[in-house]
Amino acid sequence: MHQFKNLEIWKRSRYFCSKIYAVTSNFPDNEKFGITNQLRRASVSIPSNIAEGSSRASNKEFSRFLEIAIGSAYEIETQLLISNDLEFLEFDTLKILLYELEEIIKMISKFRSTLKT
Repeated sequence: MHQFKNLEIWKRSRYFCSKIYAVTSNFPDNEKFGITNQLRRASVSIPSNIAEGSSRASNKEFSRFLEIAIGSAYEIETQLLISNDLEFLEFDTLKILLYELEEIIKMISKFRSTLKT
């Protein structure tokens, strides 16, 4: 069992989640139950799955939760691109968020690969 609060992937994804909340607070009010909600839920899912997976008895189970976290990250990537297409998100902000998200995906993937050894 891993202490999720000590995991850099959890810390980084939790910080990223707060950035998503900040960015989406500027989205149109009529998107409150649309893409704003989707982005927020998916961003919460990443650190939440890392935390939940860390409590599992086996590395195989933990690995599955990390896989779900990566899936949520790709969901966020798609939603950020759509947000930019809809002009809810400036291109410079999009680039920064996508870079941070890519780094999180790499970190989770690398950590996940260590669980299989």
